[in-house]
Amino acid sequence: MSEQRTMPTDNMDEMMQALEAMQPVRTGDILKGKIVQVRQDGVSVDIGGKAEGFIPAIEWGGNHLEEAKVGDEVEVYVLRPESKAEETEGMVLLSKRRADYERAWKRVQEAFENGEILQVMVKDRIKGGLLVDLGVDGFVPASQVVIPTGWRLEHFIGRTIKVKIIEIDRDRRRVLCSNKIALDEDRERRRQETLSKLYEGAIVEGIVRRITDFGAFVDLGGIDGLLHVSEMGWTRVNHPSEVVKEGQRIQVAVIGVDPDGPRISLSLKPLLPDPWRTAEQDYPIGARVRGVVTRIVPFGVFVRLPTGIEGVIPNNELSTRRNVRAEEIVKVGQEVEAKVYQVNPHQRRILLSMRQVAQEQERLELREYMQKQTAPQITLGDVFPELSGTSEEGEGKQAEE
Repeated sequence: MSEQRTMPTDNMDEMMQALEAMQPVRTGDILKGKIVQVRQDGVSVDIGGKAEGFIPAIEWGGNHLEEAKVGDEVEVYVLRPESKAEETEGMVLLSKRRADYERAWKRVQEAFENGEILQVMVKDRIKGGLLVDLGVDGFVPASQVVIPTGWRLEHFIGRTIKVKIIEIDRDRRRVLCSNKIALDEDRERRRQETLSKLYEGAIVEGIVRRITDFGAFVDLGGIDGLLHVSEMGWTRVNHPSEVVKEGQRIQVAVIGVDPDGPRISLSLKPLLPDPWRTAEQDYPIGARVRGVVTRIVPFGVFVRLPTGIEGVIPNNELSTRRNVRAEEIVKVGQEVEAKVYQVNPHQRRILLSMRQVAQEQERLELREYMQKQTAPQITLGDVFPELSGTSEEGEGKQAEE
C-alpha cells in the first residue's frame, strides 16, 4: 500500500495565490490595490499578480490627487483590462470614483433591503423636494419632509436629516427617500425601547412638551406620559404652569403603566419631601399660625400654611359672631392668623380656628384693662370731711411745739 503524502499548508497558500493571479481581469471587477506612484496625470496601482493598473486623474474622484499617498490601499473599478493610451499602454485602466460609486450603490441597496434609517446631508433644494447625499443622489419629495413651523425647504440645505429609502431604480439611477416615514419609525422604535424600560416606581427623565389646565405631557423618549396637576406636589397646585414650563427637562416617577393604551402616569411627589410627615411637630395643637386664604368653600376656608400644606377653618370657627358667611370675614389671598386645634397627618388634615384667636385676644385685652384700673388712695379727710381741717391744725401745732 503506497504512502499518501499531504502538501504543506504554506505551499498550498502559495498555489492558491498563483492560481488567483492567473485569473483574467474583467471589466466591472472591483479590486483592491496599493498605490505605487502618484503622477500629475494619475495614480499607478499594484493590483497584485494580475497586472499593474492606472487611475487617470479624472477617475480618482474630484481630481483631488493630493489625497493619494504611496503605500495606501485603494479600492478600484476595472474600466478596461488594458489601456491603449501610449503613456499607460499595457496597464489595466482603473477608476476609484466608479468603485466609490458602486460601493455607495451597494450600501443603498442593503439599506433599502434592511429597512434602515439613514442620517444624510441635504445637498440642495430642487423642484418638488430635496436632494440628499447617500454616496449617490437621493430625492426626498416635499410631501415626505417634516417641515417645522416657520421653515421652508431651503432651510434644510447643508443640514443633516433622517431618511428611509422607499424605492430604488438602479437603471434610472433613482433613489426615492422619505423623511416623514423615517421619523415616524424612529419615534416608534424609541417608544418601544422606552416602554420596555418603564415600570411603576421607575425614576425617569423627560421634557415637558405641552401644558394644559389639568396637567403636563412629558416626552419620555418616543412616548408621552401625563403628569397630572394633583401629582405636581404634596400641596395644592392651582395651575401646572406654577410648577413646570414647556421645554423644561425634569425627573419624574412612574406611578402607572397601561401598555394597552398605552397610558403612562407620572408624579413629582415621590421626589419631593412630604410636609405632612412633620406636620405634628411643625403645627402642634394650641399653636398660633399665619397663612394665606386659598379657597372659600361651602363648609369653610382653606388656608395655605408656611410649609405649603393647607389647613381648614370650618365656618363655625371663623368668627365669634353667629350665622355669618365666610365671604364677609375673609377674602382669597388674605393673610389670617388662626389657632391649631386638630392635626391628623394620616388623613392629611389640620383644623384651625380664627374664633379661638379672637376670643383669646378679647380676654387678653380685658385683663390688661382691668390691670390698668388700680384702686385710688383714700384718706381720713375723704371719709370725714369735717375732720380734714382739725387734722391739719393739730399737725401744725405739733410742729410749732
